Amino acid sequence: MIEIEDLPELHDPVMIIAFEGWNDAGEAATRVIEHLTDLWEAETVAAVDPEDYYDFQVTRPRITNQGQGRGIHWNTTRVLLASPDSLGRDVLLVTGIEPSFRWRAFTTELLDLAAAHGVGTVITLGALLADVAHSRPIPASSTSPDPATSYRFDLEPSSYEGPTGITGVVADGAHQVEMVSVSAWAAVPHYAAEVPCPKASLALLGQLEDLLDTVIEHGELEEESRAWERGVDELANTDEEVAEYVSALESAQDTSQLPEASGDAIAKEFERYLRRRGEDTTGPG
Repeated sequence: MIEIEDLPELHDPVMIIAFEGWNDAGEAATRVIEHLTDLWEAETVAAVDPEDYYDFQVTRPRITNQGQGRGIHWNTTRVLLASPDSLGRDVLLVTGIEPSFRWRAFTTELLDLAAAHGVGTVITLGALLADVAHSRPIPASSTSPDPATSYRFDLEPSSYEGPTGITGVVADGAHQVEMVSVSAWAAVPHYAAEVPCPKASLALLGQLEDLLDTVIEHGELEEESRAWERGVDELANTDEEVAEYVSALESAQDTSQLPEASGDAIAKEFERYLRRRGEDTTGPG
């Protein structure tokens, strides 16, 4: 790990991580990090030495025009520091390309940096392709391998078995070294996967709001989300088979979400909404 800036003593820091590639359908997860970087004015404080972890024939460096001439930009994983007043704690944002080699060493190096600076919670973000309708709320959920964390945030246990990406390895590594490890995922409509999906990024932001117990400004993501939905509408309307398929997904999704319209579920969601905004949820008396 190359430390670019000396890190000060951090206050109750949390690390939020997203990687480009297999874990990042519709660029939804990395767009969240980009949004938080701009919103919280995060600055790069460290970077992984790419020599040990990347295949440069796959992840090629780029020639760039810099202020003092041309230079080489090496793609890697970077760590940025943010100290948002609204959160009351420091945040280390991690973003980069899924490494090509030595995932266990990469994970150890990243988590060693986190531990050295007092990080107690690691949140990994991901997005996957799924059979969901673009015109309906993007399904998003968070899981944790720790029962106490799952109880605290009312998380569903993960039942997934199968291939994983670097986010899964990092999330497991954080749990193994006794950090609080939470994974948040959003589902991206597979028939609209060729373009970035800001609607899925918004869904991940909602998960972060719950996990961090704060309100995060959405900025341009809301308008980008509406524009994305209009664009996919136009795509569906030009192809009868796609339109029929989307209609079937809408019906299936509406049916599966009917139980969520119960009075208890609505009350629970409203309490969570008020709690994030610092309002009393206990009622009169």
